[in-house]
Amino acid sequence: MYLRRVRSRILFVVFACSCVLVEAVEPGPVDQPAMLSAALEHSRPPQRLLFGSCFKQSRGGEQIWAAMAAQAPDAFLFAGDTVYPSKEDDDRALPRLHQAYAALAQDPAFAAFRASVPVLPVWDDHDYGVNDGGGDFAWRQTAEALFETAWGLAADDPRRQRPGVYYSEILGEGEQTVQIIMLDTRFFRSPLKASDKRGSRGRERYIPDPSPSKTLLGDQQWDWLASRLAQPVSLRLIVSSIQLLGDGHGWEGWHQLPHERERLFELLRTHDHSTTIVLSGDRHVAGFYQYDAGLKEPLLEFTSSALNNTIGFPYRRLTLAEDGPRRLGGLYGEANFGAVAIDWAARRVALQLFDRDGTLVREEQRMLRAP
Repeated sequence: MYLRRVRSRILFVVFACSCVLVEAVEPGPVDQPAMLSAALEHSRPPQRLLFGSCFKQSRGGEQIWAAMAAQAPDAFLFAGDTVYPSKEDDDRALPRLHQAYAALAQDPAFAAFRASVPVLPVWDDHDYGVNDGGGDFAWRQTAEALFETAWGLAADDPRRQRPGVYYSEILGEGEQTVQIIMLDTRFFRSPLKASDKRGSRGRERYIPDPSPSKTLLGDQQWDWLASRLAQPVSLRLIVSSIQLLGDGHGWEGWHQLPHERERLFELLRTHDHSTTIVLSGDRHVAGFYQYDAGLKEPLLEFTSSALNNTIGFPYRRLTLAEDGPRRLGGLYGEANFGAVAIDWAARRVALQLFDRDGTLVREEQRMLRAP
């Protein structure tokens, strides 16, 4: 166990093996973090990066964690919904969210996985604390403090110094560099527009709101993102917990705030000097999307979801049948994870979808631009 110096109010804090009550809302220095993982090798060019989302800690994941570990990846990008509380909390201390993190920390299969694989996490709505939650979530600061504690962020980590959990990493050197941008699509997001025909196909819960006053990332994160996109790299991976290009459904996604999505496209056009691929989760199904956003090459998105929290029937059938004007092929509804395999000699990137056993289901390829 470890102790944390804290300020005001009551907050549950995650321990690797137990739970106690201490006073806190804001995180203090961490002596022994809850979920450390293997150290990230920044100087070595990565050859295989895995990613996935939507892991329900109560369902277990021995099979899929083992399958991913067998691929010996350079890192695992945990693209949101890393845990699911038993139900939403009605207490600002978020005890159920705390318990969900504690269960994940105690999972032997996940512990074995992160002992050998660096894990880069970001949240989506369920580990944020409220379904489809955004910047109007009253306890978002508590949720952030809990996230930072659960994942053992160092006291000098930038995420501890500012609102939101966005960050970036650069791996490799020279002409073999990969930039990983982990976006926070929750902490700053404006409320979405409720559907006028809730439950109908393509308008299941929300409809697009073109208002320019609405934000998805917030001003501070937008400024930060522009500075990150200005960095010269060989391959850029943008991790967005929600889909960027999926238009054929009425659930969450960048398409529900079209002004913000176009702002991202414009920013990518301004800094169009690297091969850029978007990785996303959230949907409990996997698939590939492509769109001509005015870049030098079509923008490609790879959605991988869910690691184990798949949709049951008949809802899976309805989701798999959604319209897909920008989708490449069909959707995949079984448990899955994604891989970004980089062949530096051939300057080729393979985007690979695997089932829970590690069997390849589908692959899309993209050539890296000449240095």
